[in-house]
Amino acid sequence: MASFKPTKVQVIPKLGEKVTEDTLYWKNYKFPVQIKEFGAVKKIDFSPLAPHNYAVTASTKVHIYGPHSQEPIQSFTRFRDTAYGGTFRGDGKLLVAGSEEGLIRLFDVSGRVALRQFRGHTKAVHVTSFLSDGLRVVSGSDDLSCRVWDVPSGAELCSFTEHTDYIRALAPSKLNPDLFVTGSYDHTVKVFDMRSGSSTMTMQHGHPVECVLLYPSEALLVSTGGRYVKIWDLLKGGQEIVSLKNHHKTVTCACLSSVGNKLLTGSLDRHIKVYNSAYKVVYDFNFDAAILSMAIAPDDEVIAVGMTNGVLSVRHRRHKKVKESTVPTRRRRLPAYRVFVKGKNFVPRQDDFLVSKPVKEYLCKYDSQLKSFEVSKALDTALEMWSRTKKPEVTVAVIIEINRRGTLKNALAGRTESSLTRILKFVLKYIFDPRFSRPLLMVGDIILDLYQDVIPQSPSVERLLQLLMEALGVEKDLHQELLQVLGILDTLFASLTPRKEVAALAAPPVDQGAQLQAA
Repeated sequence: MASFKPTKVQVIPKLGEKVTEDTLYWKNYKFPVQIKEFGAVKKIDFSPLAPHNYAVTASTKVHIYGPHSQEPIQSFTRFRDTAYGGTFRGDGKLLVAGSEEGLIRLFDVSGRVALRQFRGHTKAVHVTSFLSDGLRVVSGSDDLSCRVWDVPSGAELCSFTEHTDYIRALAPSKLNPDLFVTGSYDHTVKVFDMRSGSSTMTMQHGHPVECVLLYPSEALLVSTGGRYVKIWDLLKGGQEIVSLKNHHKTVTCACLSSVGNKLLTGSLDRHIKVYNSAYKVVYDFNFDAAILSMAIAPDDEVIAVGMTNGVLSVRHRRHKKVKESTVPTRRRRLPAYRVFVKGKNFVPRQDDFLVSKPVKEYLCKYDSQLKSFEVSKALDTALEMWSRTKKPEVTVAVIIEINRRGTLKNALAGRTESSLTRILKFVLKYIFDPRFSRPLLMVGDIILDLYQDVIPQSPSVERLLQLLMEALGVEKDLHQELLQVLGILDTLFASLTPRKEVAALAAPPVDQGAQLQAA
């Protein structure tokens, strides 16, 4: 009698997104650590110097956190009203922040008291930053002006009033201390030069601008506002290169990674999109609330995200730990010599016959049931939750094996309401999957033959049977259309065949020897 052969499950390729190096890189961040702030997190900025502490502006405070600390290592609470735009200087020693009351405060990171207070704005100051020389501060306010301040003296150097609405975005140049870019709710992005005293370039974004960002080369400029992310070429007079629309709500923030200058954008739709150099989305982070601010550490080790519900989400990059074992590993103890009949130094001869111990095969539960000819129970086992959700190919392999035995109709007959519902849901889920459509179409036909004339007691089963009939009808129409397309293609290929080639193929072979004799 032949031995039982287990069910052969075919290895079927998974359908889904293509896994790339970018996907693996951004997927390598740990589960986020969440820190609760007192209000919506409006600004996050990393210190440019190691260990890359980051400043978080929320409510009336600016907290400074360490890369791995969950409690602030420094706090600035000298604000009477809401604080905005806490930003580090290039050396990481000073920090500047605006406020709802219109004051701009300059802090020493190692102290608590404000070193300077810049007065001049009449409304809230939402964006502040240092120019690249570190001796001047630029600010943008709701009074429609952006001003430049001298750090040593605290005096106002110049003021620009070209915007006609609130200024909510600011990006200073790191290569030229006299240039900075602003974005406003008047839908424009302007490049200002302090030497000329006015803007030198204006771009129309088309929506209220929430964030502006310069690439390291400063040849490209990023502006976000509405659902759009737009890239501008500053070397060509602010010409628009590409307009991205991958978010479903307003894009509030953007930043660049140090590895490959990948662009990251955050939105009120609770998603962060990562773009490659071709501006295609290569990864997507999902969060629990709308995103207001985002920043990535200069070494890409930490990603910090601020949300409207006051939660600060921090993700750390995971590193592979190399285990260096200093203790020598103990060798596995071999069996005692007495278990060998011939002793330690026995060498088998050439004529000896080695009797190998048979390896016991353990069958899966559905294979054991198939071995006992319990096909209905085997199908129920293959339809368990883990199998039909994570490994549908196992369920389909069992269906194919039962059909090969000629007992598929018996396995599907006599079903209870719950078991029939489970089978119908599985068939409806995967019937249009090209990997499983052929066997599941056969299962659907058998189920309709068995249960179409039986009046079901449950309206849910009746609804599933109706959906199955519609699915089979759609599949039938698709097959008919494909057959028509194949017929058209056959006609085209036949008409494209050259007539000379057909005649040459149909003509009998010519005897070259006879032609030479005739000549």
